[in-house]
Amino acid sequence: MASHQTQAQPGSVDPEEVARYTALAEKWWDTTGLFWPLHTLNRLRVAYIRDRLCERLDRDPASARPLEGLKVLDIGCGGGILSESMARLGADVHGIDVTPRNIAVASLHARGQDLPLRYEAVSAEELAGRGEQYDLVLNMEVVEHVADLPGFMAACNRLVRPGGYGFIATINRNPVSFLVAILGAEYLLRWLPRGTHQWRRFPKPGELESLLAADGLEVIERIGVRVNPFTRGMSLTGYLGVNYMLMTHTP
Repeated sequence: MASHQTQAQPGSVDPEEVARYTALAEKWWDTTGLFWPLHTLNRLRVAYIRDRLCERLDRDPASARPLEGLKVLDIGCGGGILSESMARLGADVHGIDVTPRNIAVASLHARGQDLPLRYEAVSAEELAGRGEQYDLVLNMEVVEHVADLPGFMAACNRLVRPGGYGFIATINRNPVSFLVAILGAEYLLRWLPRGTHQWRRFPKPGELESLLAADGLEVIERIGVRVNPFTRGMSLTGYLGVNYMLMTHTP
């Protein structure tokens, strides 16, 4: 059951971003609507996460529940798209979001599906303050929306248990990403509502890696995501100039 925040919001929470996603909350599960890029991206990254984890943990990615027994945190879970996917792979999932309406939508969609997951309206900082830790922490398309990146990342890093793994997905900050992710996706193709992203908040891989290394997390894999504007298809690539993901491990 979702809980509601009673404490003051931490500095990483941007009220304007919360308001934006509150207005969009009911649209999360419309696969042909505003969030279609996220649904397409989710299919790609779920397979990538599953395969990389199974490789590291010596599990069979083709089994029915390859992530069985793993305690997983999905930070900024939105309407639950990634959380449900992880739960269907057998993981015990805790989805969190600072937008209560997102949590309500996610909880409603998951109701009656008998999935091993729970949702909570809570920040990463609050969760870390409670001493929670997880085998896997997913931090997907969140870091570019926070107001205090160092503080947010410090909290997220504490949530990964020793020996645990993490995945961070975001957009690079350079002229190419401005053309593709801002002008292209928001203004020309209109795949995303205008104002969805602020280019200055896109973190470069090296910036994230410094924040991870400060807490002893090691980046063990880097991968980019290529988007085909003609087919709307997405695929993995070695190019990190626009969309990219980092896989981390905590010794």
